[in-house]
Amino acid sequence: MLKRARGWRRGWQERGKLERIDLYSRFTISSIPWLFALSWQLAPFKDDIRHEPLPLALGAALLLVSLTQCLLSNRNVRASYEHYLGASVFPARRMLAPLALLLLGVVLLATLAGVDGIGNPGLLLMSLNAPMPFVITRVLLVPVRTFMIESLLLTALTTGAIAASGVRGAPLAGIVPTTLFGCVLVLISVRPSAWSLSVMWQAEESRDIQARLAVAEERLRFGRDMHDVMGRNLAVIALKSELAVELAQRGRPEAVDQMVEVQRIARASQQEVRDVVRGYRKADLTTELAGAKGVLRAAGIECAVTGDDGAGLPAPVQSALGWVVREAATNVLRHGDPRRCTVRLRVSADAVVLNVENDGAPAAAPGESGSGLAGLRERLGALDGALDAGPAEDGLFRLSARIPLARTESAGTPHAVAGDLSRMALLEERR
Repeated sequence: MLKRARGWRRGWQERGKLERIDLYSRFTISSIPWLFALSWQLAPFKDDIRHEPLPLALGAALLLVSLTQCLLSNRNVRASYEHYLGASVFPARRMLAPLALLLLGVVLLATLAGVDGIGNPGLLLMSLNAPMPFVITRVLLVPVRTFMIESLLLTALTTGAIAASGVRGAPLAGIVPTTLFGCVLVLISVRPSAWSLSVMWQAEESRDIQARLAVAEERLRFGRDMHDVMGRNLAVIALKSELAVELAQRGRPEAVDQMVEVQRIARASQQEVRDVVRGYRKADLTTELAGAKGVLRAAGIECAVTGDDGAGLPAPVQSALGWVVREAATNVLRHGDPRRCTVRLRVSADAVVLNVENDGAPAAAPGESGSGLAGLRERLGALDGALDAGPAEDGLFRLSARIPLARTESAGTPHAVAGDLSRMALLEERR
């Protein structure tokens, strides 16, 4: 069951949600420079840029540079995300073209201000937009401290270029906070988004590793049990076979006795292997309750086990209820989309009742078309028990198993117990 956990529906749904969040974040980051370019670069054309050939030509050239920066930024966003997540290394040469366009944009903006072709509000808007496409990629490639130092250098470069064009006073002083604000805005919006994605992907990888380790641990346990059972018997079979060969070569009649003993041990070993496999498949109630809780929590489902632990119940009752817990946990993981699951075991003087509830109720009872619930009803029927499964009125899916204890305790005669064990053994063989 643990091996199948990685392929259960909920795991795929969670991974699909994570991929959609990843896609949405990248799309949002890719859209930001276009939004700013088409608003902050176009708005000054209405009132702030003088409607004369030279200012309009410089404004159009600046708009074209900004749109080209947006294209390059979109091209580099995916690679910068992969670099931040540690999946690949961003090629440094891919930042050369954006850097050249950034410098060209600053020169065009300073030239536009030098010919007195733009008003102060428009100058501030264009200086705010100038670093946006470049820093959106850059913020994911360097540490925060390095990014802030580069932002200060970029602010000094922009301010110096505009000051060289002849702008003075309040307009020049406004360039400093405006340019810095654009860089900080990118830092506080893009960086946390990438960090959240990295945490979610790491959690997904940890859950996958946890499932792999659980499977490996179960394989080791089963292999160890098989070795303990078969190692001694195979060694005895080998020794007695050698002894039988030597006795047969000497014409001793004891060779037949040795081979009969080998036959007996081989049959006993075969039965012991069946017992190990049956024990591996046998559902112990306490173990199944702990296992269901661990598996459901590993799959991201909040699971609570309440009530009695069932330790004092008769062995046939514990086995039957253990199978109910195992099948219920499987159905919770394979059907619906639950967030919470509750397992309640209530033991009274005349009966034991096990309820398994989850909030991911499917349209129909899971497993009705298969053999899962039918097999449980057979197991419970051998103990005069009953099973009910289906959506409840409160919106939950409820599976309820009830086994009377009065009959189980009163049926303690050798013939009754033998009949119960025979029926349970027959059911195990059918599995």
